[in-house]
Amino acid sequence: MASALFSPLTLRSLRLEHRGWVSPMCQYSCEPETAEGVPTDWHLMHLGSFATGGAALILTEAAAVNPAGRISPRDAGLYNDAQAESWTRIVDFVHRHGTAETKIGTQLSHAGRKASSYWPFSGKTGTVPAAEGGWDPVGPGTGAFDGYAPPSAMTGAEIEGVIADFVASARRAVEVGFDTIEIHGAHGYLLHQFQSPLINDRTDEWGGDEAGRNRLMLAVVDAVREVIPDSMPLLLRISASDWAEGGVDAEASVRLARAASERGVDLVDVSSGGAVAHQTIPVGPGYQTGFSAKIRREAGVKTGTVGLLTSAGQAEHAVATGQADGVLIARAALRDPHWWLRAAFELGHELAWPPQYERAMPRRTF
Repeated sequence: MASALFSPLTLRSLRLEHRGWVSPMCQYSCEPETAEGVPTDWHLMHLGSFATGGAALILTEAAAVNPAGRISPRDAGLYNDAQAESWTRIVDFVHRHGTAETKIGTQLSHAGRKASSYWPFSGKTGTVPAAEGGWDPVGPGTGAFDGYAPPSAMTGAEIEGVIADFVASARRAVEVGFDTIEIHGAHGYLLHQFQSPLINDRTDEWGGDEAGRNRLMLAVVDAVREVIPDSMPLLLRISASDWAEGGVDAEASVRLARAASERGVDLVDVSSGGAVAHQTIPVGPGYQTGFSAKIRREAGVKTGTVGLLTSAGQAEHAVATGQADGVLIARAALRDPHWWLRAAFELGHELAWPPQYERAMPRRTF
């Protein structure tokens, strides 16, 4: 039988050879002392390994749309020429050496109140002070994420400025040669902060009811969609649940996804959590696929699913049963950058290997 996971998918004019993709994963490997937010050889190696490993679509780590939007001082950006030049080198490498007509997209982001944080392997937690290269974070209000410095509440002009920054970064992404763009509206970062009733207590047009809280995310969608080619698909990552009482839930996420689709989003990348520290997540294999399935079914939009999907069988089941249109692999890909080559073999699909590696191809004996 033909594999559902290894069947093609077309988003606008972008044809993906199969439905096994790389989820965005921050590497915290830029070198702020010499080049703020500029991807390095580490990023080339990291993303390039997935290209030679058979992934059909690679999404980069979150690329901040302005300096204050970086999660940490070691995070990447796409807001200046030096960053764009480095990303171009990586995009060209992926297109040249990919084994499955590999495509690559960037994830545009602003960390909001979670910005200027220490990177995971720094040995420290919380907000990086100015003396160590940090900066003052911003958010919808002054409420801080647990253990972080309080942000400044954004003014209306600052909000409009962030929308303009997403537009400028989207234009750079097109110039760099990315095949698609994903807007990061999940995991407790700025757009999700505005969306979540657990964080956004504004009473102006950017807060209040659900329409007001969704306004910034949808305004960014509208603005980015307007400046990228009509042929380029636009993706949106959301947290389908805050996993906390009174927060975003699956029903609200269906409504958001439907509105985003009506504005030109072609696929919703469904994750969850990250808004507040007191979340309670029942983590387990495939624990988020139900959200993806519900959004796909009720919002009428294509979805991707992610979260402890580690085996070829799990990924195949998610696509074959209509829970998602694509599966994004993260930690499993770090353990095995050639995950897609192995998965194709296990599912009986012939996926091209790099010619340099063909001597290592497993041979079927049945």
